[in-house]
Amino acid sequence: MIPISRRQFLATSALTFAATRLRAQDRKQIQVNLVIPAEAAGAHMPTDFVGLSYEVEQLADPAFFSPKNAVLIRAFKALSPRGVLRLGGNTGEFGWWKATPDSPEPAHPKTREVVGEPRANYYAVTPEAIRNLAAFLEATGWTCLYGINMGTNTPARAAEETEFAAKTLGSRLQYFQIGNEADLFSRHLRDPQTWSAKTYLTEWLTLARAVAARVPQASFGMPDIASNMSWLTEIADAWGSVENPPHVTTLTHHYYFGGPATNPDVNIPNLLKPATIAKVQGMADTARSSAAKMGIRVRMTEGNTCYRGGKQGVSDVFAAALWSADYSLFLAANNYSGINLHGGSGMSVANGLGGLLPGDVMLKDQGATPEQIATHPHPFYTPIASFGSDYVLEPVAYGLKFAGSFSGGSFIQADLSSELQAAGINATAYAAKIARGQLSVIVLNKDMENDLVLRLDFAAAKSAAVEIETLHAPSVESREAHITRAVNPGQLRNGKFTVVVPHASALRITVI
Repeated sequence: MIPISRRQFLATSALTFAATRLRAQDRKQIQVNLVIPAEAAGAHMPTDFVGLSYEVEQLADPAFFSPKNAVLIRAFKALSPRGVLRLGGNTGEFGWWKATPDSPEPAHPKTREVVGEPRANYYAVTPEAIRNLAAFLEATGWTCLYGINMGTNTPARAAEETEFAAKTLGSRLQYFQIGNEADLFSRHLRDPQTWSAKTYLTEWLTLARAVAARVPQASFGMPDIASNMSWLTEIADAWGSVENPPHVTTLTHHYYFGGPATNPDVNIPNLLKPATIAKVQGMADTARSSAAKMGIRVRMTEGNTCYRGGKQGVSDVFAAALWSADYSLFLAANNYSGINLHGGSGMSVANGLGGLLPGDVMLKDQGATPEQIATHPHPFYTPIASFGSDYVLEPVAYGLKFAGSFSGGSFIQADLSSELQAAGINATAYAAKIARGQLSVIVLNKDMENDLVLRLDFAAAKSAAVEIETLHAPSVESREAHITRAVNPGQLRNGKFTVVVPHASALRITVI
């Protein structure tokens, strides 16, 4: 940070205090009554709904996902006691299986060099890395979605790697994911004139069948597209005609709110406006209907606020916590089996993008000092950031953790968000029946000006006691987030409870 004098600090503080008082005087309190039904007839949120996504290249350092990386293990456990680690990303198309220390690097196919796409920088995945990964997962209580190179691999090498991974990871392996964002392969890995969902499926089946021949119990997720949702429809329509299909358990896709960092539309007001979540409904409808045709569930396996590494002041601040909580709950209510927010080390993400992160370039162009740059995580959107030898949950991770409090519960079907927004406040709400049949409501007040006076009616509640957890920070621009629990916040009176949800904060109210 830039050092300032005490006089400058006091002057700045006085101006900030005055501005805060003016905003507080203009702020309104909007009152809304919500009736919470007792029946949980909606989607079930799995206990392992919460997940993270990392580049496969992270395995090139066997010490990263390792039982000796105690600080990272602690961060994973703080996020969720039962999560899902997904290994994929753009670098996943350039890994090769090095079975023994003297295994020679194979010949690689020629790929096109395209600005903004990952360069063909190959790296080795070793048995040591997978053994360490297995111990890391055991220590965290998490499971894994293991990404396999499709872009520059062969069926034989894929089969050899997956056989070792399956034996080593055991029950910690959920399924294999062959290929990452194959709908974008036409940019640099395949012929744009011939590449399509149909040619992808033909090639995928060749690799998956080679894997299944060596690992008969293998399960798969597919197709892990970047954004072309029509691929899900085409694959689902064609799946019924596939003879002896491999065991696919999950239909997968990605989603980023916007990007890259240089895009002026990637800002806090746009991130938090109601239309941002509402526009995802079409994507979710396509994914769910396609998954239903295949008799499987759907998972959002990679995404975040801003693609290509995130944006400073948007991806790494409290606004991202409100967004991730809302987006996670939205997907869960739409019967998604989970979400994996992308992150990891700045180097691995940058390698997957062909060079520097756009956000880093912006900071340097703006004249930021090395000290100022060091206060941000790199990449900016990572849920768990590294600062020296420490790993820290970022605001976006706190939103994911907050939403994860519904894990293991079932949603109550009630359009609570529409009632809030009809009252003129930018807020969303979700209700669920969680552990031991407790009723719980999460209310996200994304309004940056107005507080919400919420009158809840738990008509069927048998208990009189409530518990409140709050997701909060000093402001949406804060480089911090907190989750706190209220002690004896009050009691229900005839099933009714009134609470204030301050602007730019979220509350979880649970009848206990």
